[in-house]
Amino acid sequence: MQREIPLYTTSGVTGAAITEHQMVTDDMLTLSMLRFCKTPCDDVVVIIHGLTTSSDMFIMPEHRNLVTWLHDEGFTDVFTFDFRMSNRHIYNLEPHRYSMDDCALYDHPKAIETIRDLVGADKRIHVICHCLGSMSFVMSLFAKKVEVTSVIANSVTLTPNPPKWSLVKGRIFPFLLERVFSLPYVSPRWPLFPRFSLQRLLSGGVSLFHRECDEPGCHMLSLMWGTGWPALYEHENLAAVTHRRGGDLYGGTSLNYHRHVLKMVGAGKRAVKMYPDKPEHASLPDDYLENAQEIETPVLFMTGRNNRVFADSNIITYQTLKEIAPGNPHELLIIEGYGHQDPFMGERVASEVFPQFLPFLNKHAGRDGAKAA
Repeated sequence: MQREIPLYTTSGVTGAAITEHQMVTDDMLTLSMLRFCKTPCDDVVVIIHGLTTSSDMFIMPEHRNLVTWLHDEGFTDVFTFDFRMSNRHIYNLEPHRYSMDDCALYDHPKAIETIRDLVGADKRIHVICHCLGSMSFVMSLFAKKVEVTSVIANSVTLTPNPPKWSLVKGRIFPFLLERVFSLPYVSPRWPLFPRFSLQRLLSGGVSLFHRECDEPGCHMLSLMWGTGWPALYEHENLAAVTHRRGGDLYGGTSLNYHRHVLKMVGAGKRAVKMYPDKPEHASLPDDYLENAQEIETPVLFMTGRNNRVFADSNIITYQTLKEIAPGNPHELLIIEGYGHQDPFMGERVASEVFPQFLPFLNKHAGRDGAKAA
């Protein structure tokens, strides 16, 4: 494969000092974050990816990306956090039993603590998070493990409601992958494996059912996530090069996080612990909605109208929280014409999606709608 855009490039962000910061979690994983600082400011933004993606989805050079857009709007100190779900780390490709509880307990608190050490205790911190990064961060927030000023959470948080076919896949596929085929992970890069390898053959089988495009990596992503042709996004929202480089932007993953989502669905579509008897997780709530009346941090629950991965999950969360705590500061944003992934990775997001974040960000940054000086 001849790459058109370098792997793990930061060339999509210009005019900023770019530094990398590592941290070690209490369960002994090394995680990392990138800092893109044009000038220090009072309102720091932290951006968190989902399962199998990474910081790269927010700094893509083929379109005006989220970090650049934030800089232009006066949020000039931005961090992107690569936690244990990132394809910049190896952890997804290993057999493991990590759950989103581990991310909520270990990863996100460590990231916020590290950022506080770097920027100072007096700065406001705003979080923009996506997919299972969104779910695990909001779990951490509602477990009272992190303190931030505001959160924009995309696609899913505390009430997962994936499509029915996704649930069928979720119950069958982990067993087939691990027990029948003895494969530790699934990846959109399987189409690039040796010609007669099991992974390449399985990928070819998936492509037989996906005639919506000619990119086998895209077909694999629709197997891994959601229900649709394609499942993750609207094709017309992506730049052609973004569509072609799906294997770089989305990595492989083992399937225990999928199991955790399924357990939540079985528990009444509520975020619950994966392993309630695990002593290391004793400080986490068994049900992450149990503290909902006490959470004063405003959350903007957002979703694409055409979300075929988590459907109306965030709409349900917003409505549930209105019933639990009617006076809460939370808001809802539905992005018309978009799905699950393309609100951040589409080629026109800087003009069609990101400006819809600005009223919420400005409100909680104490601004009147004008850019920072």
